[in-house]
Amino acid sequence: MRKKNILILCTGNSARSQMAEAIINHDLGDSWHAVSAGTEPTGFVHPMALEVLTEMGIQHQGSSKSVETFRDQPFDMVITVCDDAAENCPLWLGQGKKIHIGFPDPAKAPGTNAEMRSVFQTVRDDIRMKIIRVLKQSQP
Repeated sequence: MRKKNILILCTGNSARSQMAEAIINHDLGDSWHAVSAGTEPTGFVHPMALEVLTEMGIQHQGSSKSVETFRDQPFDMVITVCDDAAENCPLWLGQGKKIHIGFPDPAKAPGTNAEMRSVFQTVRDDIRMKIIRVLKQSQP
């Protein structure tokens, strides 16, 4: 059985889409191959995103990339993870079933380091619950 390819699309490609890429490849790597990109990539993966992934045993080696990197590649599915209420969602015109599963941007969370970490952890856990459930339902 061939792995399905999935693109996780966001704006900055530093936190939510990076966490989703890492979680999908960790939890469903036998059936899905995830990559992530942004329409306005920050150029870095947020350190706290990497920290909260490490807490769950995932060592992510991602980099912040432009959606243009993947423009001509075929995908089985494309998931946008931006927060509709707070930002403009990227538009994917390429191949693949398009789904939106929005999450607030933890990189914009105010507060102390502990408060910010809590927001990153909540978003991480929501990503794992919601996206993994959708992908498991999409498997043959």
